[in-house]
Amino acid sequence: MDLHIAGKWAIVGASSRGLGLGCAEHLAKAGCNLVINGRDAAKLDSEAHALKKLGAPEVKIVAKDIGTQEGQDALFAACANPDILVNNNGGPPLKAFEDLDSQSIMNGVEQNMITPIMLVQRALPGMKERGFGRIVNITSSSVLAPIPGLDVSSGARAGLTAFVAGVAKNAAAHNVTINNILPGKMDTDRLRGNLEAQAKRTGNSLEDTKAGSIAAIPAKRFGTADEFGAACAFLCSSHAGYITGQNLLIDGGLLGRAF
Repeated sequence: MDLHIAGKWAIVGASSRGLGLGCAEHLAKAGCNLVINGRDAAKLDSEAHALKKLGAPEVKIVAKDIGTQEGQDALFAACANPDILVNNNGGPPLKAFEDLDSQSIMNGVEQNMITPIMLVQRALPGMKERGFGRIVNITSSSVLAPIPGLDVSSGARAGLTAFVAGVAKNAAAHNVTINNILPGKMDTDRLRGNLEAQAKRTGNSLEDTKAGSIAAIPAKRFGTADEFGAACAFLCSSHAGYITGQNLLIDGGLLGRAF
């Protein structure tokens, strides 16, 4: 399917690996120019070459923490007027509620709620003026079904979801959409880290912990960054102009929701 976004400029946060990279790869295949982001400049440079081979005409790298003002400024210095913004950032590590302090909570809110809101605020005026914009926030299935130990992540991402719901309504008349993708158990470094922590906490082997996690998923496997990226690219396409303010759950049926 031709997504009709060839030549558009896309900023993709935390895109040197995992779900962010999966999104960047599919946008590259659609012919988008890209700004990719991470903290490892060498990894970004390597991925930039790979993305060009996939079809991206131009790829710029921003090796900065986008949770900082400097990082956000660097993104928009690389691309002042993005047509597509994919908000993605690492989440807080697993931590028992009793061990949380105010600073760790504030850090999580800054990372997973305030940072994407600030990026939306900077991208939105130009999108509205040009009459085209696609914003996708990568949140988590924990927004719908909170996971013990990920309380900060769940709360911050739920806050982002509620915040942008009203913004999406105001942007829709300008052909600008804002949607959220909620990944479940995806085969990423973060999931592997969580499984290792769970195995250590329970005393079970990593293999048994992984098998038990997979057994609970109706699809009987973890999701992939590739299929996640394909869904993201569709939401960024010209075909998705009538889809806005929605939460797309990608979890292999784990939550078992009818609505």
